Amino acid sequence: MKIGIRGHDAKVGQIEEVVKTIKDYGFDYVQLVVNKALLDKNGNKMILNGENAPLIAKAFKDANLNVAMLGAYFNPVHSNKEKLRNTIEYFKTNLKLASLFDCKYVGTETGSYNDDKWTYNPKNHTDEAFNEVKGVFLELLETAKKYKSTILIEPAYNHVICNPKRLKALLDELNDEEHVKVTIDIYNLLNNENYDNYKEIFKECLLLFKNKIKIIHLKDFVINEGKVVQTDVGKGIVDYCYLIKLLKNICDDVVCIFEGVKSESINYSLAFIKNLI
Repeated sequence: MKIGIRGHDAKVGQIEEVVKTIKDYGFDYVQLVVNKALLDKNGNKMILNGENAPLIAKAFKDANLNVAMLGAYFNPVHSNKEKLRNTIEYFKTNLKLASLFDCKYVGTETGSYNDDKWTYNPKNHTDEAFNEVKGVFLELLETAKKYKSTILIEPAYNHVICNPKRLKALLDELNDEEHVKVTIDIYNLLNNENYDNYKEIFKECLLLFKNKIKIIHLKDFVINEGKVVQTDVGKGIVDYCYLIKLLKNICDDVVCIFEGVKSESINYSLAFIKNLI
């Protein structure tokens, strides 16, 4: 089983610092969100472009650190249409440059009408929202085809594509087996009413999408005053022995990415998962 981490969870800094930190932890894979993980020599956030992409890619390749996915997360239903257009174009840039990283995949979630808060809004789960998101992904699909790259779509309960069935409906509408795949984050599909069913929801995802799943996000959670609260992997109530067994039996050709693990817990969480596999 392949295991990685989001670059900016391991380290935020210049390229060499980030690469070294990830390797020192013992990871071979990374989910790289350039503008969150990497800083230039002046300490400013790097924005992926045609000039810096070869340099960034080379640093990761030289360290034998595989970029499993480029993250270019954006909100497809953002009310600020100028901001939306800029983020769509940035996603296209990532699709164009992904091959430099020997990586096909560029990922995003599906947004919320609460704009930058990315929180639940009743309108998120409407047909209008679904169709608006579908239109954006149809546009992105043309770029993915052009550059032979692949869009990874990640569902989340609070967002427009809020459950496995709704994601399946979107994939059916996009109708492209090669250039559209899936990221699954079981924590993101939970709410304060359904968390007891996390095993069944995870199994539903695996059976529904199988080899379409390219990234699994590893998270854990506890229940605090009746609410689902994320915690570091191995420190919550998720039965990872069960989840990993399912993965091995149904779709083991995925990269499992630690997401949101605090730096002081990375070694513990990695050892915890390695002990199970």
